Amino acid sequence: MNELTKAEEQVMQYVWKLNKAFLKDIVAQFPEPKPAYTTISTVVRVLVKKKFLNFETYGKIRQYEPAVSKERYFSQHMKQVIGSFFNGSTSTFASFFAESDTLNLTEMEQMKTLLEEKIKMLKAKDE
Repeated sequence: MNELTKAEEQVMQYVWKLNKAFLKDIVAQFPEPKPAYTTISTVVRVLVKKKFLNFETYGKIRQYEPAVSKERYFSQHMKQVIGSFFNGSTSTFASFFAESDTLNLTEMEQMKTLLEEKIKMLKAKDE
């Protein structure tokens, strides 16, 4: 899967949020000062070419929808980050957060709870 540029990712964030959108709907999501309509149109065309967006045509107007879910893109992107920065080791990735000062106690407890729930679920599945 291709990686998105910052502009492409911003457009995809809005399309993921809207689920289905015409170009005018995507443009409306941008804060002021909004990029030019033609600029966003170009980014959308690139996203269609990269197969991140599908569309249906209604006369001369296209309605766009994600061809790739936000979860699928994020998962793939995280695999690339772990591969590039942590030599493919998820445990090294996890220890990075455990040893860093970026997470507070509440966030670490939330992560611990999520992991414990996932472990229980996997154990129950194996039984």
